[in-house]
Amino acid sequence: PKIYHSEGGIFFRITIKNVTWIFYRSQIWIGLTFTAWCNSHLRKAGTQIENIEEDFRNGLKLMLLLEVISGERLPRPDKGKMRFHKIANVNKALDFICSKGVKLVSIGAEEIVDGNVKMTLGMIWTIILRFAIQDISVEETSAKEGLLLWCQRKTAPYRNVNVQNFHISWKDGLALCALIHRHRPDLIDYSKLRKDDPIGNLNTAFEVAEKFLDIPKMLDAEDIVNTPKPDEKAIMTYVSCFYHAFAGAEQAETAANRICKVLAVNQENEKLMEEYEKLASELLEWIRRTIPWLENRVAEQTMQAMQQKLEDFRDYRRVHKPPKVQEKCQLEINFNTLQTKLRLSNRPAFMPSEGKMVSDIANAWKGLEQVEKGYEEWLLTEIHRLERLEHLAEKFRQKCSLHESWTSGKEELLVQKDYESASLMEVRALMRKHEAFESDLAAHQDRVEQIAAIAQELNELDFHDSGTINSRCQGICDQWDNLGTLTQKRRDSLERVEKLWETIDQLFLEFAKRAAPFNNWMDGAMEDLQDMFIVHSIEEIQSLITAHDQFKATLPEADKERMATLGIHNEILKIAQTYGIKLVAENPYTVLSIQHINNKWESVKQLVPMRDQMLQEEVARQQSNERLRRQFAAQSNIIGPWIQTKMEEISHVSIDIAGSLEEQMSSLKQCEQNIVNYKSNIDKLEGDHQLSQEGLIFDNKHTNYTMEHIRVGWEQLLTTIARTINEVENQILTRDAKGISQEQLNEFRASFNHFDRKRNGMMDPDDFRACLISMGYDLGEVEFARIMTLVDPNNTSVVTFQAFIDFMTRETAETDTAEQVIASFKILASDKTYITVDELRRELPPEQAEYCISRMTKYIGNDAPPGALDYISFSSALYGESDL
Repeated sequence: PKIYHSEGGIFFRITIKNVTWIFYRSQIWIGLTFTAWCNSHLRKAGTQIENIEEDFRNGLKLMLLLEVISGERLPRPDKGKMRFHKIANVNKALDFICSKGVKLVSIGAEEIVDGNVKMTLGMIWTIILRFAIQDISVEETSAKEGLLLWCQRKTAPYRNVNVQNFHISWKDGLALCALIHRHRPDLIDYSKLRKDDPIGNLNTAFEVAEKFLDIPKMLDAEDIVNTPKPDEKAIMTYVSCFYHAFAGAEQAETAANRICKVLAVNQENEKLMEEYEKLASELLEWIRRTIPWLENRVAEQTMQAMQQKLEDFRDYRRVHKPPKVQEKCQLEINFNTLQTKLRLSNRPAFMPSEGKMVSDIANAWKGLEQVEKGYEEWLLTEIHRLERLEHLAEKFRQKCSLHESWTSGKEELLVQKDYESASLMEVRALMRKHEAFESDLAAHQDRVEQIAAIAQELNELDFHDSGTINSRCQGICDQWDNLGTLTQKRRDSLERVEKLWETIDQLFLEFAKRAAPFNNWMDGAMEDLQDMFIVHSIEEIQSLITAHDQFKATLPEADKERMATLGIHNEILKIAQTYGIKLVAENPYTVLSIQHINNKWESVKQLVPMRDQMLQEEVARQQSNERLRRQFAAQSNIIGPWIQTKMEEISHVSIDIAGSLEEQMSSLKQCEQNIVNYKSNIDKLEGDHQLSQEGLIFDNKHTNYTMEHIRVGWEQLLTTIARTINEVENQILTRDAKGISQEQLNEFRASFNHFDRKRNGMMDPDDFRACLISMGYDLGEVEFARIMTLVDPNNTSVVTFQAFIDFMTRETAETDTAEQVIASFKILASDKTYITVDELRRELPPEQAEYCISRMTKYIGNDAPPGALDYISFSSALYGESDL
C-alpha cells in the first residue's frame, strides 16, 4: 500500500481486484485484529475468512460464527445466491444478535451485503463486546472496567508494568508478557525482558500466545510501537482472549478473595480479643492493688493523720476511680461488640481467659465497692472516735490540773503537829479548821471520781497516750488515798485533845463552815464555765445555752449567800470592836478570807459573759453547718430525682419502637450529651459534701440522698447510657449485617416488649416460649431446649433483646462456613490436600499470606513436598475452639 498524509492523519490507498480502498491506520488495525479474532472461532468449524468486508456479505459465515461463539443453532440459511437471499441470511444473523439484548444502531443488512467496511467492522465489534467482553465482571464493574481491573491485579507485582488503559499501557509489551508469566511462568522468563525492547517483548508475547495458548496473532508489533496511541478496540479484543484463556485461573482468585475476607474477620476479632484481655487484666490488677489499701483498717493515732487518710480517699473517689468506671464500661461494650461480630461471622463465642469474664470483673468490682463503702464508714467512725478522745484527754488534763493545784501542800499541812503547843482556842481552831478541810476533801471526791472515770473511758477507747494518762491518774488516786489516811490521823489527834478545849469562836467557825461550801460552789461554777464541750447540732448547743441560762438564774441566790457570809464576817468585826477583842490576822478555822471569796466571785462573774460568747460562737458554727446541710440537701434532692428520670428516659428510648434505630441512637446521644453537661452539678455537690465532712457533719435530716447514693446513681447512669448506646449500635450492626428492615426490627421489638412483662429489658423462659408460639413456632420440649442454648448460653434464665434478635435472624442468614473456606483453599492448591508457601504468597496479599503461613500446621503425608502446610485443619479451626 502507498502511504498518504492528510489533515485527518495517515491513511493508506490499497487496490484489491481493481478496486481502490482507502483506510485510516486504525481501521486497518481493527480489520486485521477482528479478522484474526473471527478466524480463531471459525476454525473450530473448519473454515476461515480472508477478507472481513467480503466474506460476510452472503451472511453464511456470519451465521456460522455466531453459532460457534454462542453454542446455539440459528435458523437455516437461504441457499440462493441472489441479493435478497444474502440480505435474508444477514438479517437472520442480526436478529439473533438483537435477541441477546444487543442494540444495533445504524447497522442494516444492506450495508453488510454491500461490503460497507465501517458497518461490517462495527457489527463485528458489537459481537465481540457481547460474546467476548460483556461477561467479564470483576467486583461488579462494567465489562471494560472489569477487564482493566483484572489486568491491573494480575500485573501488579511485576516491575515496569503499570496498566492504566487499553492503549499506551501496552506499547512496551511488558504487560502482555506479565499476563502470560502470571498464569504460565514456564512459558516466559520475565526477568530477562527489557523495557527498552518493546518490539521484542510484543513479538515474544504474540508467539508464545499463538503457540501455547491457542490465541492467534491479531496485532502487529511495529504498528503498536510506532503509533502514538494504539487502538483501544484492537487491544481490548486481543487482551480479552487472554482473559478467556486463563478463565480457569479466576476460580483461584475468587477463592483467594474469599479466604482474604475470612482471614480479615479473624484478624480483627483476634485484635479485639487481645484488647479485651489486656484491658481486663489491667482493670483486675488495679482492683487487686486497691482492695488491700481499702481493707487496711489500722487507725492512726492523731486526728491529722486520719484526716489525711480521708483526703486520700477523696482523691481516690474523685481522681482515680472515675477513669476505672469508664474502663469497666468500655470493657463491657468491647465484649458485647466482639460477641456480636463473632455471631455475625459464624464464629464461636469468645471465652476470655479464666478469671477475666465480664461476670468476674463485675464480681471484683462489687467486692471493691463493698470494701470501699466499709472503708469510708470506718474512716468517719475513727475520726469521730479521735475527736472524742482528744476532747476527753483535754478534759482529763484540765481536771487533773485543778485537782493537783488544790492538793498542793495539803499533805504537809496534815502532818503538822501544831496542836501540841496550841492554846485551847487554837486547838479548837485547829479542830474546826480540820473539819472544814474534811468538808472540802469530801467535796473534791467527785472530781477524783470524774478523773478516774475519764481515764477509764480513754483506756476503753484505746487512747494512744494512755500510759501517760494512767500514770497521772494513778498518782492522783494514790495521793488521794494518802490524804484520806493523813486526814483521819490528824482528826484522831485533834479529837484526843479536843476534850481539853471548850471555847471556840463560834462566829469564825460558822464563817468557815459557810464559806467553804460557797467557795467550793464557786470552784464548781468556774470549772463548769470553763468546761469544754462538743456538739453536732443546733439542738445540742441550745440545750447547753438553756443550762447556762439556768445557771445564770442562780447567780442572785448565790450572791445572797455571799452577802450572808460577808455578814458573818462583819458581825465578828462588830463584836470584836464592841468588846475590844484583838483579832488575829486570819480566821483560825479557814484559809478562806472575805477578799478571797470576793475575788473568786468576781472571777465567776467575768467567766459568765465569756461562756456566753463561747456558746454564741458555737451557735454560729452550728448554724453554718445547718446551712451546709440545707445547701447539700437542696442540690441532692434535685440531682437524685434527675438521675432517676434520666434512667427512665434511657429505658423508654431502648424500648420505643416508634422510630428507627438511628433515631433511637440520636436520642441516646443527645441524652448522653445532657448527662455529660450535668457533670458540673455532681462536682459542685462533691465540693459541698467535702465542706460538710471538714465541718465534721455526719448526718443530714433534710434529705434521704447521701453522697454515696448520688455517686452510685451517677456511675450507674454513665454505665447505663453507654451500655444502651452499645446495644443500639449492635442492633444496627445486626440489622445491616443480617439485612433486617426497620419494619421487621420494629415488629421484633413490639413482640419482645409485649412479653417483657417485668419491663426490665429481659424475658424469662416461659415468656420467651409464649412469644415464639405467638410468632408461629411449633415448639416441643427438645426444640425449645435447643433454642434456649442458643439465646442463653450461660444459663442465666433470661433472654435479652439482643439474643432475641440474633435468634430471629440466625436461621436465614447467609454466612461463610468452614467447608466454603476449605473449598477455596483447594482451588488455590490445584485440588491438592495441602498447599505450599509459594502458592500462598502468589495467590494471597502479603499480610494474609503471612498470617496463614504463621498459623498453618505442617502437612502430614508422604505425597507432599517439604514445607507443605495443612489448610484443612486451619480452616476448621477458624470456626471452632482453637488458639487461632
